[in-house]
Amino acid sequence: MSPILSAEGEKINWINYKTGVRYLNFRMNATHEFAYIGIEISHKDAGQAATLYEQFKILQPNMEETLAEKWQWQAEYENDQYQLISSIGMQHQPCNIFKEGDWPGIISFLKPRILKLDQFWCEHKIIFEMMR
Repeated sequence: MSPILSAEGEKINWINYKTGVRYLNFRMNATHEFAYIGIEISHKDAGQAATLYEQFKILQPNMEETLAEKWQWQAEYENDQYQLISSIGMQHQPCNIFKEGDWPGIISFLKPRILKLDQFWCEHKIIFEMMR
């Protein structure tokens, strides 16, 4: 995906997407069970984390319109590192990153979604940047 520019026409590292907002990350992952794409809020201050999550809830109709689908929303849960985080994401399963035959399906799942998520972010990131 490296030759594909962001919605703003800039070169971007799609795997390590920089939102520019601390504690707000876009994640893509593929395992032996599933592929995942999502937004994760990991702010150490519960109030700040809730504010970021609520801002996404306000923008949910815009996000769903841009993504052309509904994602799963989790206000708060404990991740593998025992941190409380909020997430908005989607999984594709079954698939296995270790099976080369599954790669086209994984790519077909992740690529259009990260491009649409980038488009949404380019249109709305100013709102989150003003919250800093």
